[in-house]
Amino acid sequence: MRVVVAGASGLIGTALVRHLADAGHDVRRLVRRAPRGGAEIGWDPVAGTIDADALATADAVVDLAGVNVGSRPLTAARKREVIASRVQTAGLLARTMAARDHGPRVLLQASGIGAYGDRGDTLLTEDEPLGRTFFADVVRRWEDATAPAVEAGVRVAHLRTGIVLSPHGGALGRLLLPLRAGVATRLGDGRQYWSWITLPDEVAAITHLLTAPVHGPANLVTRADRHAVLLDALRRAFGGRVTVPVPAAALRVGLGDFSSEVLGSIRADPRVLRESGFVPQHATPDEAARWVRTARPPAA
Repeated sequence: MRVVVAGASGLIGTALVRHLADAGHDVRRLVRRAPRGGAEIGWDPVAGTIDADALATADAVVDLAGVNVGSRPLTAARKREVIASRVQTAGLLARTMAARDHGPRVLLQASGIGAYGDRGDTLLTEDEPLGRTFFADVVRRWEDATAPAVEAGVRVAHLRTGIVLSPHGGALGRLLLPLRAGVATRLGDGRQYWSWITLPDEVAAITHLLTAPVHGPANLVTRADRHAVLLDALRRAFGGRVTVPVPAAALRVGLGDFSSEVLGSIRADPRVLRESGFVPQHATPDEAARWVRTARPPAA
């Protein structure tokens, strides 16, 4: 397949591009500068422009674009940037694909399990209504931006990704340094559910959905475990003996609105992914933790 990837330089995008290329797919990256060769396609989501002719040669599009919500404090201005970076990219791709009778008929659109909000111990399938938090509103606008493609008959799947476990950054970034020193840092009381997936399984799930007949939201998680359970698995894998709690109040002060992402409880169930035939490589906390501990940086 010829697959166009937006957000190809991020943690997931980098791994996805490498995986697709290794599997023999023809991968084209969307770039915001002048393209350098045939493997790149130019676009400017802010200006609303894209090389539509080049995009039309693809079989599928994977949109992973959007600013990192955890890299800066979520001020009012930053919140607007978070929303705009997602709505502009998804909307431009959806409108461009809808306007063509020929071209990619599959759009895999990044989204997140933040859609549900803090729901405690409730098991959350894709049928659950969206919450009313900032992050739920982001997902609502993000997914709604793909409506033109859906109405034009494009198969659109919304990738509601959970916590992606990787030794190279992402959600575990702030926990890995103390873990490597033998200390596990528990966030809050540890009873909140973390819905997780390893980076290889995230990439494999996206690849699977390029051809699996899935429409609409799909929870891209392997399973949900209480934060303390997942942390204990990581502690054992790294040989740590000490667990240090970080009070919820301190996290709320230090992280602001983003604290809901680590303290909130989202027990997402990957029903759609499971029923489509996907089987994860790392199916338990211990298997995931061992992979995080032993994985090597990708070759340059």
